[in-house]
Amino acid sequence: MLKAIPDLISEVKQKLRCVDAKTAAAERSINGGVLIDVREPAEHLAFPAPGAINIPRGLLEMKMLELEKDASKAIYLHCATSARAALAAEQLTRVGYENVTVITCKVEDIKAAVDSLSYGEQ
Repeated sequence: MLKAIPDLISEVKQKLRCVDAKTAAAERSINGGVLIDVREPAEHLAFPAPGAINIPRGLLEMKMLELEKDASKAIYLHCATSARAALAAEQLTRVGYENVTVITCKVEDIKAAVDSLSYGEQ
């Protein structure tokens, strides 16, 4: 039986750790986690989140194994709506990453959270 994408995303998210942008930014400032943007390169270039590494969802498993070999490293995934990030997180957990988090807000909110944290440290 085919599943509608919103149903699939909802099902996948139930098994994943999901946080908002402020929580992710605060945690990353402590744990040094990796922020991955799973959108397509053109989307990333048009509106990048500060500090994000762009690895499109279709290449993520292969590229992450090159980028991060520590299975326990904190990894934060984002996209435009958190749908692709959720599917990407599911794949990374299948590969063996143990500390994967989905940021469940828009890129604008991620940028604002990172910017506010940066300004707060000055």
